[in-house]
Amino acid sequence: MQIGIVGLGRMGGNIARRLLAHGHTVAAYDRDPKAAAAIAGATAAGSVADLVQKLEAPRAIWLMLPAGKITEDCVVQLSGLLAKGDVIVDGGNTFFKDDVRRAKALAERGIDYVDCGTSGGVWGLERGYCMMIGGGKKAVERLDPIFAALAPGRGAIPATPGRQGRDARVEQGYLHAGPVGAGHFVKMVHNGIEYGLMQAYAEGFDILKGRAGKELPEDERFELDAADIAEVWRRGSVISSWLLDLCAIALAKKPDLSEFEGRVDDSGEGRWTVAAAVDEAVPAPVLSAALYARFRSRIDHTFGDKLLSAMRNEFGGHVESHAPADAKK
Repeated sequence: MQIGIVGLGRMGGNIARRLLAHGHTVAAYDRDPKAAAAIAGATAAGSVADLVQKLEAPRAIWLMLPAGKITEDCVVQLSGLLAKGDVIVDGGNTFFKDDVRRAKALAERGIDYVDCGTSGGVWGLERGYCMMIGGGKKAVERLDPIFAALAPGRGAIPATPGRQGRDARVEQGYLHAGPVGAGHFVKMVHNGIEYGLMQAYAEGFDILKGRAGKELPEDERFELDAADIAEVWRRGSVISSWLLDLCAIALAKKPDLSEFEGRVDDSGEGRWTVAAAVDEAVPAPVLSAALYARFRSRIDHTFGDKLLSAMRNEFGGHVESHAPADAKK
């Protein structure tokens, strides 16, 4: 297929490269001209309007931009440039209610809108991306070659018993979750769970490190090797996971995590997940506490906070922010 991509940051650039590697044609735009020029094989566009001109109808344009005003402005701009039968895919972390609103406005012009929650971080080029998709059936099916190329595939993961007759795309790593908004809603909860899992690892390793504390009886103090513990837990342990793999990588690089301050940002999805739990009257004490722990990390920092920062850096290339905490936000 032919597709345009707007936003060539940590994930957008690798999405373009993975699609090119699978034989698709990519036109690419980023406000930094060097980013588009760095995508070997892609056709670089000088503006969003130029990108549209470089695509043949019916066009497909994938947005990989920060959630909020930047994405909103780009959707509005594209709505005036695209035509009936074209489709916009938002692959970022947009709030699902914004998807519903945008889709209604675009439908009046005959333009399709697909929301695609995309997980994979900076490893996606190599590993592929897990995708949670919302949108109309025809629009999603039209884009299937794109999703199939970006997905990780079945790999070596054993089949789940009892799944016979279900959607085979799910086992490839992508899901048509439902109508517009459903994809980003599933990704939002995914990220809320991610907060909880990361916090559990961070607190556990903080406890391990604290066992060497001088306030404890001398014969109950242990100088524990966190890097080796993470490594052994990867092998046969009930708490093994990709996040634990990333802990092991970070701890092997620098066991004291001295390059991290321990300030842990939140990108919005954790807040939205907790808000959704309130709307639905669903108790979510773990996810709520994990979100509040990130707020607290901006005031004082523990070894666990440093591990949270290290995990975020390993899977998403996230760099610590040094701006003061915004209490009102």
